[in-house]
Amino acid sequence: MSKTVTFIGNGNMALSIARGLASRYTIEVAGRNAGRLEKFEKELGVPVKRYPLDGFDIGGKTVMLCVKPANTEEVGRMLKGRAEVIYSVLAGTTIQKLSENFNAETIIRSMPNLAATVGRSMTTITGDASYRDEAEKLLSSIGTTLWLNSEKELDIATALAGSGPAYLALIAEALTDGAVKQGLKRDDALSLMRGLFGGFGELIRHEHPALLKDAVMSPGGTTAAGYGALEDAGVRKGCINAIEKAYMRAKEL
Repeated sequence: MSKTVTFIGNGNMALSIARGLASRYTIEVAGRNAGRLEKFEKELGVPVKRYPLDGFDIGGKTVMLCVKPANTEEVGRMLKGRAEVIYSVLAGTTIQKLSENFNAETIIRSMPNLAATVGRSMTTITGDASYRDEAEKLLSSIGTTLWLNSEKELDIATALAGSGPAYLALIAEALTDGAVKQGLKRDDALSLMRGLFGGFGELIRHEHPALLKDAVMSPGGTTAAGYGALEDAGVRKGCINAIEKAYMRAKEL
């Protein structure tokens, strides 16, 4: 019999992780709304055990906690029993706060990102090192994992990899708008941007960004002109500040 993973919460992130696990694990889910639980099962495409959240017993279970950070205290009060391990995907929610609200032998923090929906998440993990292998096995089902040695590092990683899709989406949209401004059709600009990001995603896996930049930027060329405009606009400083602001916000949550 396959191991059971219990999801507390049935939103998009829970569904993305469950999709990655469904072929190797038995899935069960607890949530507030019976209709949404039914939708979760339908979209997952495999039978799952569905339970109401209020009074649900997590005793001895492997739990994937996928609720909103603001609902931590409320959800914790609704559960009973002591879980074996809780894997949390709650941004900015410390192990100490989770321990104060959820009863578990151990708690692991993780931070997937939006690419989990296509099996390409960059997920960071921290907590009890004795659960590292299991945590990486579970969360590698939705992409790549990176174990970090402290919660501070995970909060910084949240600012980079967790929030990063929004930053890249802004850049992708802006570059597309720039091409349209110069006269390219919108559909063609979108196709070019998507091809650009798809290819760059593979390149950056194997090469330092500075070397990629140098490989494209010839003296006095088009790339140098455009790159200079980005520097003049403070794009580099803006990106660095974005990480700082997101990290500070993660600490406040």
